[in-house]
Amino acid sequence: MKGPQRIACLTAETTEVLYLLGEQERIVGISGFTTRPAIARKEKPKIAAFSSAKIENILAVKPDLVLAFSNLQADIVAELVRAGVEVHAFNQRSVQDILDMIATLGVLVHANEKAEALIADLQQRMQQAVETAHYLPAIPKVYFEEWNDPLISGIQWVSELIGIAGGMDCFEELAAHKSAQQRIIADPEEVVRRQPDIIIGSWCGKKFQPEQVLSRPGWNTIPAVQSGQVHEIKSADILQPGPSAIQHGLKQLQTILQRWGVNQAHHKHWS
Repeated sequence: MKGPQRIACLTAETTEVLYLLGEQERIVGISGFTTRPAIARKEKPKIAAFSSAKIENILAVKPDLVLAFSNLQADIVAELVRAGVEVHAFNQRSVQDILDMIATLGVLVHANEKAEALIADLQQRMQQAVETAHYLPAIPKVYFEEWNDPLISGIQWVSELIGIAGGMDCFEELAAHKSAQQRIIADPEEVVRRQPDIIIGSWCGKKFQPEQVLSRPGWNTIPAVQSGQVHEIKSADILQPGPSAIQHGLKQLQTILQRWGVNQAHHKHWS
């Protein structure tokens, strides 16, 4: 077997990709937030949370490569590098970045062809979503809420997936910002002003509470609230920058937008 033999994955999406590439025997440790595939949780030791990890727990599995993600793991990465471990820190933020991450991982584990096949499959899913979106009666404005206190709008790949599904992220200008701090909506009234047709909650790591959204002052004037278009997509399905955002997140976005489209057509017909 060429390439690294003992890989520690500090985030969920690299574990997911390695399993999809059939290279899971290389994995010696995973993140506690891993959900896909379900078997990974059963057969691989959990060695880290997301932004915190005990370095000795990672070193204990004797990795010859650690896969990390973003500035949020920068301190862990620095410690591992000082401990003499090889580390690759990904930083994918867009849909294209996610595909590039898969390609890079394919190269690292000498599974280029499988990586290319996976990328082609994900591209095809997105292309089909774009074609299906042509049937929507209009382009709905979508407010995607990643956190509720303070309000944080969707990250770049989420914003792009909304577009692929046929919608328009009503805080598109915030989506390009890498850090969640920069995507804070300081004034909840701003959401009211933008009048989203659909609200999607995906509170990272905790259950979405639509009733909390519905009871916010002034939000009863939002079209999404008036027409009952307030939905949840679980954060594991859309907020991890890997294949599941496209395989599962995009699919759910499509379903939500298409139901909205059917309702729109129905109301036009009767009004």
